[in-house]
Amino acid sequence: GGPGGSSCGYGNFDIIGPLDSNLKERNTSWIYEANLLFVDNPVGAGYSYVDNKTLFTTDVAQISKDLLTLLKSFLQSNPEYKNIRFYIFGQSYGGKMGAHFSKVLYEEIQAKKIECNLVGYAMGNSWISPIDSTLTWGPFIYWMSTTDENGLENIQKPAKQCQKAVDEGRWKAATELWRITEIAVMKNTNNVDFYNILNFNVPTSISKLHSDFGILFRKDGETLESDNLDSLMNGPIKKKLGIIPAHVKWGAQSGDVFKYQEGDFMRPVVQIVDETLMNTTLEVVVYQGQLDIICDTKAAMDWVQQFKWSGLSLYNKSERKAFVEPLTGQTEFFVKAYEKFKFYWILRGGHSVCLFSYFLITKMKKLN
Repeated sequence: GGPGGSSCGYGNFDIIGPLDSNLKERNTSWIYEANLLFVDNPVGAGYSYVDNKTLFTTDVAQISKDLLTLLKSFLQSNPEYKNIRFYIFGQSYGGKMGAHFSKVLYEEIQAKKIECNLVGYAMGNSWISPIDSTLTWGPFIYWMSTTDENGLENIQKPAKQCQKAVDEGRWKAATELWRITEIAVMKNTNNVDFYNILNFNVPTSISKLHSDFGILFRKDGETLESDNLDSLMNGPIKKKLGIIPAHVKWGAQSGDVFKYQEGDFMRPVVQIVDETLMNTTLEVVVYQGQLDIICDTKAAMDWVQQFKWSGLSLYNKSERKAFVEPLTGQTEFFVKAYEKFKFYWILRGGHSVCLFSYFLITKMKKLN
């Protein structure tokens, strides 16, 4: 996510890897059900780095090109994985990157430029239509009692300015107005946690910080990483891997990664998801944590309705089914599906929806 968030760090130790950030075994790791490949992406995230800043990517097309190069190299070195069913998962900004990469990879497979058994991709609380998310923050927060009428007005003012910039194609201006809207949310909610609306944070100074998908940046781009994870990645993990150059500090370039992506950050990829449904055989999965603000569920429901896919009307008419936990009798999530498309509403889930993602990967394994 991020862009600039480390899959090898956050995705692995904070979400779905075999060990947590305290190096304790995680009993819901995907590793028990599937082969996992974490990628620090775009270049500059996590352990990946550039020696020349001109090599940072500036849009999802460049990101996909790098990912394609990596995957081709991986499959050449590990040909036993060419025929195994392959899913691309992306959370947050990773969902946006994953959507574009899925399209590019599918086209390469069809052109017989790579041998890979790609069957689908999944987007977890993803930044697919940034303006839909930004516009729905205020109403969501308001109806959850986290702000009042004045707060809602203060949040919606920069959000609507952001929409105007998007409509006019002023992408860097839109990113700056997104930042201003984020700050308005924090100021008018006593610092609500963007990743779980039931929690609250107290940053050192709202005027100096803005949050982005699990990372805090100073205005000058310096990254404020989690102390625990930062120490882990730059200490025992770096030593254990034994291949990270001594001068490379985990996460040190993540602020630059975001800076170089600013002109693409607010661009939507709804059309790419739509075209995937219309023109490919890939399964497309959306799953949304109920309590997430940054990539809220209302926004995801809104951008789905922008599809030109012929199956949209039948999807809308499909039954939304509940999954009930047998031991407690509690409803855990809802799902609606039609043909290759599935949408999951995850109750009591935040931005990462960790436990549900484990359920999803186990279900996919059984289907295989």
